[in-house]
Amino acid sequence: MDKKKQRALNQWLKQQSKLAKRWLMIAIGLGVVSSVFLIAQAALLASILHQVIIEQVDKSQLIPQFIALAFMVVGKSACAWGREIAGFRCGEEIRVYIRQLILDKMQQLGPAYIKGKPVGAWATLLLEQVENMQDFFSRYLPQMVLSVAVPLLILVVVFPVNWAAGVIFLVTAPLVPLFMALVGIKAADASRKNFKALQRLSGHFYDRLQAMTTIRLFNRAQAEADVLRGASDVFRERTMDVLKVAFLSSAVLEFFTSISIALTAVYFGFAFIGELNFGHYGLGVTLFAGLFVLILAPEFYQPLRDLGTFYHAKQQAVGAAESIVAFLAIETPKADQSAEGKQPLPTPAQITIEAHDVVIFSPEGQSLVGPLSFTINNGESCALVGPSGAGKTTLINALLGFLPYDGSLKINGVELSQLDLEQWRAQISWVGQNPLLLHGTIEQNVTLGKSKIAAQDLQTALDDAHATEFVSQHGLDYLISDRSGGLSVGQAQRLALARAMLQRGTFWLLDEPTASLDARSERLVLDGIQSYSKGLTQLMVTHQLRALESVTQILVMEQGLLVQQGSFDELSNREGRFQKMLKVHLAALDHNKKGNLDA
Repeated sequence: MDKKKQRALNQWLKQQSKLAKRWLMIAIGLGVVSSVFLIAQAALLASILHQVIIEQVDKSQLIPQFIALAFMVVGKSACAWGREIAGFRCGEEIRVYIRQLILDKMQQLGPAYIKGKPVGAWATLLLEQVENMQDFFSRYLPQMVLSVAVPLLILVVVFPVNWAAGVIFLVTAPLVPLFMALVGIKAADASRKNFKALQRLSGHFYDRLQAMTTIRLFNRAQAEADVLRGASDVFRERTMDVLKVAFLSSAVLEFFTSISIALTAVYFGFAFIGELNFGHYGLGVTLFAGLFVLILAPEFYQPLRDLGTFYHAKQQAVGAAESIVAFLAIETPKADQSAEGKQPLPTPAQITIEAHDVVIFSPEGQSLVGPLSFTINNGESCALVGPSGAGKTTLINALLGFLPYDGSLKINGVELSQLDLEQWRAQISWVGQNPLLLHGTIEQNVTLGKSKIAAQDLQTALDDAHATEFVSQHGLDYLISDRSGGLSVGQAQRLALARAMLQRGTFWLLDEPTASLDARSERLVLDGIQSYSKGLTQLMVTHQLRALESVTQILVMEQGLLVQQGSFDELSNREGRFQKMLKVHLAALDHNKKGNLDA
């Protein structure tokens, strides 16, 4: 990583720290107060030993000093505890903010961009890399200030006692941060490589885990195991590189700290036996002075040693920030999600969509679909059909505001790029072919955690979606595991339909809502959709062509273009793509029916 980029990442990390400035200042303040307790503790301990050994003072006379010493120990411990709490709160606030930035950016980019990377890579970015910034904000940033403030405070009290010891401290102190910086350059590069290896391994493992059944069916288990072993070996090597740098950093810091403390001890040793006669302002080197300075000597270098330890956390945070900043910097032209300056949706109870020469682009600017021109009037039911790869999903993503476009795409007369997308999406009730049910109860999945939904409205939606049959059997508190575990596909689809009904959208967007369903579940889902969305604007993506006789108009797409549009009767009697697709569809239905009769 070049120095310019590293400086930019350091600057970005420090800007985020302003969000928790209060906790940061508390952590620094407690660190300074702790050092004051430490100096007082050293002075009391040196004074007690000097009086007992040199002045032969009775121990009973020193009881007040022992009590004060105990108070200093307790105060120092309390400051350390408070500093840890404040540091954690500082890192927590910033991590929550950064994670929200990533989630907001993912929402802006939309599913079209998110699907371009493995789920494991997103999990690593959102969880692992954000978590690896905790020590930077909670420990490294406060320690940067303390590594200057505490040694200066100790120098202020050491120089009046013995200027020679102060000079030793002053000369040897810069060696620690100097070598720390040299080692840190290597640490930043190792951490960055480690994060990239972790992203690749996470994405690869998660994808293969999802496709385990397919892998076993095609007898590819051993081949995929070899690939996964290779990816894990790369990650292991990168992790060991990081650990080697961390251990090297600690060894270097300990070496120079030990040398500095040894020099101080040697000076006082020779001064006590009369071989060295300087540094004491002509008053001689007393036992109090020697003990006081030697007790403080390790503490003088401790903030610098801690900074060196946490410097590894800084380089780890820089490595994590590289991917995060690059992701947040992705431009989203013509798909800006900010509601500021956007127009509200006129007459949301009535939805009309007009497209004229619309060309849809990928987030990277590549043309995907178009030009397209069509109109969906208020209250119409429209079907979008075409072979796989024709561009149906791309068009839906554009309608949802997730993809940029050229041309004109208006919702109720307002250009989509100028529309308040949050308000527009609130009017959409969506049912897809793979309903997403999260880990939680049936009620939580249907209501999406909204507590304001009345029990009667919930029951009505379940009735209209034909879901009451199994919900009454299991109960609303029935726990669903991830990926709809515990329910059949048809049951999950009916819960998704009930959820869409509670959305009360005036525009229904249906993406293969009956795919993978048996005949009974398909009939129940279609009945629920038709009864609830009657009179509302609908757009349905489907391959079930025979069921389109009741829709107002059909849009036929092929190779990213709109090749036909009209009613079912018009298109089925006109030569073209729809007629060919319908013949294939009917032939497949006849074949399946014949096969069932033979069985």
